Amino acid sequence: MERVKKEAAELSNDSDSAGVSAKPMGEDMKRWKGTISGPKDTPYDGGTFVIDIELTSGYPFQPPKMKFDTKVWHPNVSSQTGAIGLDILNKEWSPALTIKTALISVQALLAAPEPSDPQDGVVAKEYTSDFEKWKRTARLWTEQYAMASSDTQVLAPLLEMGFSEDQVLACSVCCTGALSSFRLALS
Repeated sequence: MERVKKEAAELSNDSDSAGVSAKPMGEDMKRWKGTISGPKDTPYDGGTFVIDIELTSGYPFQPPKMKFDTKVWHPNVSSQTGAIGLDILNKEWSPALTIKTALISVQALLAAPEPSDPQDGVVAKEYTSDFEKWKRTARLWTEQYAMASSDTQVLAPLLEMGFSEDQVLACSVCCTGALSSFRLALS
Protein backbone atom coordinates (compact mmCIF):
# COMPACT_ATOMS: atom_id res chain seq x y z
CA MET A 1 0.00 0.00 0.00
CA GLU A 2 2.91 2.35 0.69
CA ARG A 3 4.22 1.91 -2.83
CA VAL A 4 0.81 2.72 -4.31
CA LYS A 5 0.58 5.88 -2.18
CA LYS A 6 4.09 6.85 -3.30
CA GLU A 7 3.14 6.33 -6.96
CA ALA A 8 0.01 8.45 -6.50
CA ALA A 9 2.06 11.26 -4.94
CA GLU A 10 4.68 11.12 -7.70
CA LEU A 11 2.02 11.16 -10.41
CA SER A 12 0.26 14.15 -8.86
CA ASN A 13 3.56 16.06 -8.54
CA ASP A 14 4.68 15.07 -12.06
CA SER A 15 1.27 15.57 -13.67
CA ASP A 16 1.31 15.11 -17.44
CA SER A 17 5.04 15.79 -18.03
CA ALA A 18 5.29 12.69 -20.24
CA GLY A 19 1.82 13.01 -21.74
CA VAL A 20 0.36 10.59 -19.19
CA SER A 21 -1.41 11.05 -15.88
CA ALA A 22 -3.31 8.91 -13.40
CA LYS A 23 -5.04 9.19 -10.08
CA PRO A 24 -6.86 6.85 -7.71
CA MET A 25 -10.64 6.94 -7.83
CA GLY A 26 -11.27 6.00 -4.24
CA GLU A 27 -9.81 5.63 -0.77
CA ASP A 28 -8.82 1.99 -1.27
CA MET A 29 -6.39 2.98 -4.08
CA LYS A 30 -7.37 -0.06 -6.19
CA ARG A 31 -9.28 1.74 -8.99
CA TRP A 32 -7.54 4.44 -10.99
CA LYS A 33 -8.22 6.50 -14.09
CA GLY A 34 -5.34 7.37 -16.34
CA THR A 35 -5.03 9.58 -19.38
CA ILE A 36 -2.69 9.34 -22.33
CA SER A 37 -2.06 12.10 -24.86
CA GLY A 38 -2.06 10.81 -28.41
CA PRO A 39 1.49 10.59 -29.76
CA LYS A 40 2.59 13.28 -32.23
CA ASP A 41 2.64 12.41 -35.93
CA THR A 42 0.14 9.56 -35.49
CA PRO A 43 -3.60 9.38 -36.16
CA TYR A 44 -4.01 9.74 -32.37
CA ASP A 45 -2.29 13.16 -32.20
CA GLY A 46 -4.41 15.68 -30.30
CA GLY A 47 -6.56 13.06 -28.61
CA THR A 48 -6.82 12.37 -24.90
CA PHE A 49 -7.44 8.71 -24.15
CA VAL A 50 -8.84 7.54 -20.81
CA ILE A 51 -7.55 4.28 -19.35
CA ASP A 52 -9.29 2.27 -16.65
CA ILE A 53 -6.73 0.86 -14.21
CA GLU A 54 -7.34 -1.81 -11.58
CA LEU A 55 -4.66 -2.80 -9.09
CA THR A 56 -5.01 -6.38 -7.91
CA SER A 57 -3.97 -7.53 -4.45
CA GLY A 58 -0.78 -8.88 -6.08
CA TYR A 59 0.40 -5.44 -7.27
CA PRO A 60 3.33 -4.60 -7.73
CA PHE A 61 4.30 -8.26 -8.24
CA GLN A 62 1.44 -8.66 -10.73
CA PRO A 63 0.64 -6.12 -13.46
CA PRO A 64 -2.22 -3.65 -13.17
CA LYS A 65 -5.28 -4.48 -15.27
CA MET A 66 -5.65 -1.74 -17.87
CA LYS A 67 -8.16 -1.13 -20.63
CA PHE A 68 -9.14 1.84 -22.73
CA ASP A 69 -12.36 3.58 -21.69
CA THR A 70 -12.00 5.74 -24.81
CA LYS A 71 -12.75 3.93 -28.05
CA VAL A 72 -9.60 3.58 -30.16
CA TRP A 73 -8.94 2.02 -33.59
CA HIS A 74 -5.66 0.17 -33.11
CA PRO A 75 -4.49 -3.38 -33.91
CA ASN A 76 -3.41 -4.00 -30.31
CA VAL A 77 -6.57 -2.66 -28.66
CA SER A 78 -9.98 -4.32 -28.83
CA SER A 79 -12.34 -1.94 -30.61
CA GLN A 80 -15.17 -3.57 -28.63
CA THR A 81 -13.87 -3.88 -25.06
CA GLY A 82 -10.79 -1.63 -24.89
CA ALA A 83 -8.58 -4.57 -23.86
CA ILE A 84 -4.89 -3.85 -24.47
CA GLY A 85 -2.49 -6.40 -25.94
CA LEU A 86 0.85 -5.37 -24.46
CA ASP A 87 3.49 -7.73 -23.12
CA ILE A 88 4.35 -5.70 -20.01
CA LEU A 89 0.71 -5.88 -18.92
CA ASN A 90 1.04 -9.66 -18.99
CA LYS A 91 4.04 -11.98 -18.91
CA GLU A 92 6.73 -9.28 -19.19
CA TRP A 93 5.62 -7.32 -16.11
CA SER A 94 8.29 -6.55 -13.54
CA PRO A 95 7.80 -5.13 -10.02
CA ALA A 96 10.31 -2.43 -11.03
CA LEU A 97 7.65 -1.01 -13.38
CA THR A 98 5.04 1.48 -12.20
CA ILE A 99 1.62 2.73 -13.25
CA LYS A 100 3.35 5.65 -14.97
CA THR A 101 5.78 3.44 -16.91
CA ALA A 102 2.89 1.17 -17.92
CA LEU A 103 0.95 4.19 -19.25
CA ILE A 104 4.02 5.42 -21.13
CA SER A 105 4.34 1.94 -22.67
CA VAL A 106 0.69 2.02 -23.77
CA GLN A 107 1.32 5.46 -25.28
CA ALA A 108 4.36 4.05 -27.14
CA LEU A 109 2.17 1.19 -28.40
CA LEU A 110 -0.19 3.75 -29.93
CA ALA A 111 2.77 5.13 -31.89
CA ALA A 112 4.12 1.72 -32.92
CA PRO A 113 1.36 -0.84 -33.57
CA GLU A 114 2.25 -4.55 -33.68
CA PRO A 115 -0.26 -5.98 -36.20
CA SER A 116 1.49 -9.37 -36.15
CA ASP A 117 0.34 -9.82 -32.53
CA PRO A 118 -3.14 -8.24 -32.62
CA GLN A 119 -5.79 -7.75 -29.98
CA ASP A 120 -8.29 -6.89 -32.73
CA GLY A 121 -7.94 -9.00 -35.89
CA VAL A 122 -10.21 -6.79 -38.03
CA VAL A 123 -8.16 -3.68 -37.26
CA ALA A 124 -4.88 -5.56 -37.77
CA LYS A 125 -6.05 -6.82 -41.17
CA GLU A 126 -6.99 -3.31 -42.24
CA TYR A 127 -3.63 -2.00 -40.97
CA THR A 128 -1.69 -4.52 -43.08
CA SER A 129 -3.93 -4.58 -46.19
CA ASP A 130 -5.08 -0.95 -46.52
CA PHE A 131 -2.89 1.27 -44.36
CA GLU A 132 -4.37 4.55 -45.62
CA LYS A 133 -7.90 3.42 -44.78
CA TRP A 134 -6.70 2.29 -41.35
CA LYS A 135 -5.07 5.68 -40.78
CA ARG A 136 -8.27 7.53 -41.80
CA THR A 137 -10.41 5.36 -39.54
CA ALA A 138 -8.01 5.72 -36.61
CA ARG A 139 -8.05 9.49 -37.08
CA LEU A 140 -11.85 9.57 -37.34
CA TRP A 141 -12.18 7.57 -34.11
CA THR A 142 -9.66 9.86 -32.40
CA GLU A 143 -11.60 12.93 -33.45
CA GLN A 144 -14.93 11.35 -32.56
CA TYR A 145 -14.06 9.77 -29.21
CA ALA A 146 -10.83 11.36 -27.90
CA MET A 147 -11.19 15.05 -28.67
CA ALA A 148 -13.38 17.51 -26.80
CA SER A 149 -15.01 18.85 -29.93
CA SER A 150 -14.51 18.45 -33.62
CA ASP A 151 -16.47 18.47 -36.84
CA THR A 152 -16.38 14.67 -36.99
CA GLN A 153 -18.46 14.51 -33.80
CA VAL A 154 -21.22 15.85 -35.99
CA LEU A 155 -20.90 12.67 -38.05
CA ALA A 156 -21.53 10.37 -35.06
CA PRO A 157 -25.31 10.39 -35.64
CA LEU A 158 -24.66 8.98 -39.13
CA LEU A 159 -22.94 5.95 -37.61
CA GLU A 160 -25.80 5.59 -35.16
CA MET A 161 -28.28 5.72 -38.07
CA GLY A 162 -26.62 2.66 -39.56
CA PHE A 163 -24.36 4.18 -42.20
CA SER A 164 -21.10 2.24 -42.62
CA GLU A 165 -17.77 3.67 -41.49
CA ASP A 166 -16.73 3.82 -45.17
CA GLN A 167 -19.77 5.97 -45.96
CA VAL A 168 -19.10 8.24 -42.97
CA LEU A 169 -15.42 8.52 -43.92
CA ALA A 170 -16.41 9.44 -47.48
CA CYS A 171 -18.81 12.04 -46.11
CA SER A 172 -16.12 13.53 -43.86
CA VAL A 173 -13.67 13.76 -46.79
CA CYS A 174 -16.10 15.00 -49.46
CA CYS A 175 -18.46 17.14 -47.43
CA THR A 176 -16.18 18.97 -45.02
CA GLY A 177 -17.60 22.33 -46.06
CA ALA A 178 -21.12 21.17 -45.27
CA LEU A 179 -20.33 20.11 -41.70
CA SER A 180 -21.13 23.50 -40.22
CA SER A 181 -24.58 23.44 -41.85
CA PHE A 182 -25.08 19.85 -40.70
CA ARG A 183 -24.12 20.84 -37.14
CA LEU A 184 -26.69 23.64 -37.19
CA ALA A 185 -29.36 21.30 -38.53
CA LEU A 186 -28.72 18.86 -35.66
CA SER A 187 -28.89 21.59 -33.03
